[in-house]
Amino acid sequence: MIVEWALNFAQLAVGLGLVLCAWRLLRGPEATDRALALDTMYVNLVALVVLLGMRHGTELYFEAALLVAMLGFIGTVALAKFIVRGDIIE
Repeated sequence: MIVEWALNFAQLAVGLGLVLCAWRLLRGPEATDRALALDTMYVNLVALVVLLGMRHGTELYFEAALLVAMLGFIGTVALAKFIVRGDIIE
């Protein structure tokens, strides 16, 4: 019963974090603000998928969270390289 309440609260908090990051992604005055918002959205998405895996009791969500985390890391590195250098491939 308490775990169910905690999962509901955690999903609500992470969902609110995703909404606020999306707002910063759209309204960010600089490219670095947008890059940080996108990186934070990946982290929040991983947290949300893990919470869904805990709620449903299956390991498939944890594997999906791992894939999202890896793709998020690669995307963040590529975006940072593009912001700094102006190109991705040397």
